[in-house]
Amino acid sequence: MARHPDNALRWATLLLLATLGTAALVTTTNPGVVARITQKGLDYACQQGVAVLQKELEKMKIPTFSGSFKVKHLGKGRYSFYSMVIRGFQLPSSQIKLVPNKGLDLSIRNANIKISGKWKARKNFIKTRGNFDLSVESISISAGLNMSFDPTSGHPTIICSSCNNYINSVRVHISGGHLGWLIQLFHKKIESSIRKTMNNKICQVVTSSVSSRLQSYLKTLPVTYKIDRIAGISYSLVAPPTATADNLDGHLKGEFFSLAHPRSPPFTPPAMALPPDHDHMVYLGISDYFFNTAGLVYQEAGALNMTITDDMIPKKSKFRLTTDFLGTLIPQVAQMFPNMTVQFNVWASSPPHLTMRPAGLIFTPTLETQAFAVLPNSSLAPLFVLGLSTNLSMEVSARPDRLVGQLSLDKLLLELKHSDVGSFSVEVLQAIMNYVVPTAVLPKVNERLQEGFPLPMPENVQLFNLVLQTHQDFLLFGADVHYSG
Repeated sequence: MARHPDNALRWATLLLLATLGTAALVTTTNPGVVARITQKGLDYACQQGVAVLQKELEKMKIPTFSGSFKVKHLGKGRYSFYSMVIRGFQLPSSQIKLVPNKGLDLSIRNANIKISGKWKARKNFIKTRGNFDLSVESISISAGLNMSFDPTSGHPTIICSSCNNYINSVRVHISGGHLGWLIQLFHKKIESSIRKTMNNKICQVVTSSVSSRLQSYLKTLPVTYKIDRIAGISYSLVAPPTATADNLDGHLKGEFFSLAHPRSPPFTPPAMALPPDHDHMVYLGISDYFFNTAGLVYQEAGALNMTITDDMIPKKSKFRLTTDFLGTLIPQVAQMFPNMTVQFNVWASSPPHLTMRPAGLIFTPTLETQAFAVLPNSSLAPLFVLGLSTNLSMEVSARPDRLVGQLSLDKLLLELKHSDVGSFSVEVLQAIMNYVVPTAVLPKVNERLQEGFPLPMPENVQLFNLVLQTHQDFLLFGADVHYSG
C-alpha cells in the first residue's frame, strides 16, 4: 500500500501505541516481553493520529444537492449547490481514553469546517448564480477502537467498533446573483441538508481510516526479525492486547528461534510484575526467558564454539599458547611435543543461563575446552580436556532501536575432564585460563553482543530519554517516542 510519509508516520504513532493494549487477556501463557504504553504515550499518539485524520477529513467529497423552492406570488423555482470544497477542517481538542477490558475511545471536541462552493437558481426564464461560504461549527466526534490479534500470524488487528458525531450549528453566507436574497429565505433547509451530509461523511471517513490505513499498516508490522543465518526473534502477540485504567499492554512471545529447526524451548517465561512507572511514553519488560532462548538456539547450533590460537594473544603477553610455555606448567607437554603451537577449542557444553536480579545480571555458561598440539603437518594431537565453570557479569544497555550487552569475568573454576599427557594438577593452568578467557574469548563474544538485538518497534521510530532498570526476572526498558520522516 502506498503511503504518504507524514501520514504513515503519524498513523504509525497511533498504531504503535494502540496496538499494544486494548481487549481482555484470555491466555495463561506468560509472555517473554511485555510492551506497555502509558497515558503520556497515548497523548502523543492522539496528537499525531488526529493530524492524519484531519487531512483525511479535508479530502471529503461533498455531493451536489439541489431542490425546489416556492414563494408566494412568485411561484416555483429550482436551486443547486455544487463544486463544494473544504477549505479547512480544524480539530483543536482531542483525546484518547483507556477503556479497561474493552479498548480505546477517541474523542474530538469543538471541531469546525470551512466550506466554499457555488450555487445557481432558476425561476422561469430567469437564471442566476453566485458563490457561498459555509461554516460547520462545534462538531463532536467519538469513536471506539477495539483490538484483537491473528493467532496464526501473531499480528494485531483493529476495528472501529463505533462512531458518532454531532454538529452544533451550520451557517451559510450567500453572495452574488439576483436571486441570492431569495435563497436566503430558505437557508435553514440548506443548512439542514449540509448537516445531514456531513454527519454521514465524517464517520465514514473515521471508520475507513481505521479499517484501511491502520489495519493495512498493522499487517506490514514485522512480528519476526532475522538476526543472522542461525536465529530469528519472534515478537508475535500471544493474546489480544489488554487495556487497564492506566496502561495499554501488549503480550509478546519475545523468543529466539532456530531458522533451521524451530521448536518450542523446554522452559517457559516467568511472570513479570512491571512497576507502575508513568514517566515515559513506552516501557518494555524483557524477561530472562528472552535471553535464555537465545543461548539455547546458538548453543544447539554450535555457534558458541570457538578456536583460540597463539596469534590471538597480544604479542607483549608473557602467556603463550605453545608447548614450550605449557611445558613450564606441565613438563610432559613439552617433552612429547617440543617447539609446537597450542590450540584451544572452546565450546558450551550446555545452554548458557542468564539470571536477572535487582542487583544485576549473572551469566553462567558451562564451558569445556580441549587443548591440542599443532603438529608440523597441521594435524592436531589432543592434550587434555578442561571443564570451565564461570560466573560472568552482564551489563545490558539500550540504543534507540536495540539492546546491546557486555560481559566481564567474575570467576573461573577449572576441572580436568581428561588428559592425554598423563596426570597433572589443574591448578597450574588457572593463571593462563584466567588470562586467555578475558583476553581472547570475551572480546569475540562482546563484539557480537555490541551488534545488539532489535527491539519490537516500527520503522522510522526514534526513541530518546532511554532508561534501563533490572528487576526480578526481567529488565525494564523505558523511553519516549518520536517519529521522523
